[in-house]
Amino acid sequence: MGVLEGLTNPLDIKKLKSKELEQLAGEIRGEIFGTTLNNGGHLASNLGVVETIIALYSVFDFPKDKIIFDVGHQCYAHKILSGRYSQFSSIRTGGGLSGFPDREESEYDTFTVGHAGTSITSGIGLCAARDKLKEDYTVISLVGDGSISNGLNLEALSVTQKKPKNFIVILNDNGMSISKNKNGFYQLLSKGTTKRGYVGSKKALNKIFGDSFITKGLAAFRNFVKRVINKNAYFENYGFKYVGVVDGGDVKELTAILKRVKAVAKDRAVLLHVKTTKGSGCKQAENNPENYHGVGKNHKTESGTFALALGEKLNSVISEDKSVVAITAAMKDGTGLKIVEEKNPENFNDVGIAEEYAVTLAAGMAAGGLKPVVAVYSTFLQRAYDQIMHDVCLQNLPVIFCLDRSGFVGMDGKTHQGLFDLSYLSHLPNMRVLAPNTKEELCDMIDYALTLNAPVAIRYPKNATAESGFLSVKSSLWKRVKVGEKVTLIAVGPNMLNLAKKCADNIDGVGVISARTVKPLDEKMLLSVKDTFIITLEENSLIGGFGSMVCSFYAKEGVSVRMRSFGAKDAFVAHGAAEKQMQESDITIDSLLEEVDKHV
Repeated sequence: MGVLEGLTNPLDIKKLKSKELEQLAGEIRGEIFGTTLNNGGHLASNLGVVETIIALYSVFDFPKDKIIFDVGHQCYAHKILSGRYSQFSSIRTGGGLSGFPDREESEYDTFTVGHAGTSITSGIGLCAARDKLKEDYTVISLVGDGSISNGLNLEALSVTQKKPKNFIVILNDNGMSISKNKNGFYQLLSKGTTKRGYVGSKKALNKIFGDSFITKGLAAFRNFVKRVINKNAYFENYGFKYVGVVDGGDVKELTAILKRVKAVAKDRAVLLHVKTTKGSGCKQAENNPENYHGVGKNHKTESGTFALALGEKLNSVISEDKSVVAITAAMKDGTGLKIVEEKNPENFNDVGIAEEYAVTLAAGMAAGGLKPVVAVYSTFLQRAYDQIMHDVCLQNLPVIFCLDRSGFVGMDGKTHQGLFDLSYLSHLPNMRVLAPNTKEELCDMIDYALTLNAPVAIRYPKNATAESGFLSVKSSLWKRVKVGEKVTLIAVGPNMLNLAKKCADNIDGVGVISARTVKPLDEKMLLSVKDTFIITLEENSLIGGFGSMVCSFYAKEGVSVRMRSFGAKDAFVAHGAAEKQMQESDITIDSLLEEVDKHV
């Protein structure tokens, strides 16, 4: 029986010897590798932090002590060690464990999180509640994959010098966000550690002298010199005792240091800087951590259909117009911009996990005469809502937003659903919102957007497409796919258009319209179908979405219509198959046919 199988309680980890902890790390890596092979998930990001999680469980008393992840995709080893090992094979499947910390799932999950930048602020808030209520526990914020440079984390560091006691920030420094970190703050932070200075010197001493008092003495002297000249002393000015850099792959050393850190934290907040290797233990993930950050079933790492088309299109456009620039926030692979970086690096910007910065950077570029294209996942653009409103739309600046992973996203679950962009973008003055069904329509919309001299958002899912014959959006905002005199199905996006076509294929009197522009609406086409029963379909919240916009248009025109809208319910959608998520929102062919039958 392995070490992992013998753990009947998370507290049992404290009884393990160093060799057993090392064996445990290997067993956990095997579980993570095998489960992501079957289910997909976050591979490289979880492999690198295994020893850190084990060391934390060896030293602290969870769930009495609290750990907050930043970002949540580092939590797999934590889930395994917190009494959920028997369920781990169900992660990211319907009814199984979430791929992110979830307060509703376990008392060990202190804070529900899927996005970056939240842990230090929420940790300080948790400490404030603890101290106000005169409770006694340690709060640990585990910050990794470049999220230390997220704006909210920087605010948490700098807003006050007074940090709470029994508060520990662990910086999991692996040199990466999702892509490789290039921002100035992070490079300063990691200076001297990315070349394996700490790890290399430690291994060299051990090789020469063995595990002797000479090694320990020289290591102590080295650490003294490092502290004297360490450029990370600015954390002291933020109210933290800085400790680092520590080898995150050495569970024995890390456990010993955490014990001392725990004691120091009783008097003042501590920031522990841990150097790790993203993808540790899996050669392909170590060698290519960007591609293996998040993987599909069988560890497939390909980009989506629309992402690949976007990258190719932007390279083509840039070859003709050097004023076009591409911007992403640590997602160059997922959004398709990696090939732009490779072929046109001078027209490419990766700002790290800093969407607010990305949007206002684009606004400044647009104000200066450039044509910026910001490519980001729908769920992550939410973080920059104020910048979209104030810095782009208020000034009517020509920034193009390309929103990947819009709609139901499946296994990533409630923190990552792209079900709100139509609502949070469409009500902004000057903004136009487009929804292509194919990569050809996406490319056409890029060309169209570049002519508008105004803000434009183009939203699309990862892979789904819906062919209905190409018609440029410049010729007609919407496309009439089938004429029907009794019922009209108006669909936004390829999944909904495919559903509408399937419904209408064999029913006389049912028409289908592809609504390629959500804002502006094709008012002429809407008026042409006002006497039919209208059904709108969208992968977006019904509140403030496309259906409500159509209803508002008819009300404004004083036109009485009969209609119903299909879309996401007023609830956060849990992880599971996207088809199942649609069923839970009653967006199915059976429900649609049932409604159509009432009116034909």
